Amino acid sequence: MIMAFVVAGALLVYLVLLGGRALIMITSGQPVFVALGLAVLVLPVLGGVLVADQLRFGASTERLARRLHDEGALPDVSHLPTRPSGRVERDAADAWFDEKQAELEAAPEDWRAWFALAQAYDLAGDRNRGRRAMRHAIDLEKRESGRK
Repeated sequence: MIMAFVVAGALLVYLVLLGGRALIMITSGQPVFVALGLAVLVLPVLGGVLVADQLRFGASTERLARRLHDEGALPDVSHLPTRPSGRVERDAADAWFDEKQAELEAAPEDWRAWFALAQAYDLAGDRNRGRRAMRHAIDLEKRESGRK
C-alpha cells in the first residue's frame, strides 16, 4: 500500500505541473492556446479523480481482507498448485472459481462470498470481473456495517 501512495504522489506532482502548463496556456489570451489549455486541464482533473478512486478501492479491499483475517475467514489459496511463474494452475483456478461461485449462489448477499469470488476471478485471470465483484463486496459490507 505504501508503494501505491508513492506512485500516486509522483503522479500528483506530474498532474500539478501539467495543470500549471494548462493555466499558462489559458491565461495567454490567444484563442488556440486557451482551447488547448482547457483541453490539457481536463487531464490533471480526470487523473486526480481516477487516482483517488483507485486508492479508495485499494484501501477498502485491504480493510475487508483485514476483517476477514481477523474473523479467520480469509480465503486461502496456498493449497492450490502453481506454475513456475507463481500463478495458480488454470485447472485448479477454474475448480476453485466454481467452488466460490457455488458458495455465492448459496449466500448472494454475503460480502464475504463476493470477496472470495473476486479473488477467484483474479486467479482465473479475469481482473475486470474480479474488480466488479470486489466493488460489490465493498458495497455489501458498507451496508452491513451501516457506513456510507
